[in-house]
Amino acid sequence: MPDLSFVIPAHNEERELAATLRAIHEAAGSLGLAYEIVVADDASTDQTRAIATAGGARVVGHERRQIAATRNLGAKASVGRWLIFVDADTRVTPGAVREAVDALRNGAVGGGCTMRFDGVIPLWGRVVLPIFNFAFRIQRLTGGAFLFCTRHALDLVGGWDESVFASEELILAAALKTHGEFVIVQTPVITSGRKLRTHSGLEVTWLLLKALFMRHRLVTDRKHLDLWYAPRRPDPNHPDVKPGDSPQ
Repeated sequence: MPDLSFVIPAHNEERELAATLRAIHEAAGSLGLAYEIVVADDASTDQTRAIATAGGARVVGHERRQIAATRNLGAKASVGRWLIFVDADTRVTPGAVREAVDALRNGAVGGGCTMRFDGVIPLWGRVVLPIFNFAFRIQRLTGGAFLFCTRHALDLVGGWDESVFASEELILAAALKTHGEFVIVQTPVITSGRKLRTHSGLEVTWLLLKALFMRHRLVTDRKHLDLWYAPRRPDPNHPDVKPGDSPQ
């Protein structure tokens, strides 16, 4: 039985998933722990499932188009006592995984880490990221790209909140903190900067303004969350993208 389960929610991630799986094998293999990878596929229409299987993952699936529900699906299918949730476009680093496991061994109920973006990102993104990382470290919050917890703690809080379509990682972090220590490890992971490359600063600012005025109503209605749920725009940084490509 593996000590550690990596859970990857995925929707049409054929361009990113193979590299994510390779990074997990490299990082987890260096720890000498038994581990598994579970890819929770949510309504993919591309080669996501085949790539996951070829990359040594076990695949489960449903058609919900909701990230929280998909993470719960993967968690229920996994067997490890420790869980690390990794986005399908995120490359874990050996240091981040090692520090996460050390934190769990030392009694933490969960935690996360800061992140760096891959490739070229626009100026506004380079300005915002350090502020974002600093604020999250001070407040002991984490993005969904890399969040870890014990299975027991996840069960105690009832899993990921399926009443929302975004901000579920902030809700889970707050819930986990009521049961013990929530640790932000020092080593960052590397996640895709595709949203910053394919959406303008104006679009992101408009989303933040809507969040300010709509508050909880924004994250409970998928139609307001195109940044996550609209058809994905081609990432110009990806080597497979050619001019005129259709979004995935």
